[in-house]
Amino acid sequence: MDIVTRRQTLSPDDFQALQLSVFPHMITGVRADQPLPDQLLRFGVRFADGAKATTVGQRLDRTQLPQDPPPGPQLSMLFPGMSMRSGDEDAGVMTMGLWLWPSPPQESFELAVEWPIGGIELSIVELDGAAIAAAAQQAVPYWPESPQDG
Repeated sequence: MDIVTRRQTLSPDDFQALQLSVFPHMITGVRADQPLPDQLLRFGVRFADGAKATTVGQRLDRTQLPQDPPPGPQLSMLFPGMSMRSGDEDAGVMTMGLWLWPSPPQESFELAVEWPIGGIELSIVELDGAAIAAAAQQAVPYWPESPQDG
């Protein structure tokens, strides 16, 4: 997904702070006993059985290859890349992804997003878990198995 920001009336420093707030590790002061800071871009899912997961506090450990699947559900941001539109210093485009484990169940579930500093109030959409499961069945490994893996 792309996150597009526009400078509009923001100062250059405030615009840079807005763009950097997409990166969760740039936000300080996130504590369980305090309200979430307005700078924090957050996503969440809620399944029909009531199970929930959010990106708040979730981090993928990229220092180790997982031996077992993580406990679920887990929702993590795949850290975005950042680029500026050519010739336009008043717009920024960040590309990011979300990783959900395990794959969602066949029934509908909710996806939520909120980013107060970015002007996004809590927004919730219903997604078709069956369509996502069907698409997952079409996925193929990115790297073919090597002879030693088989």
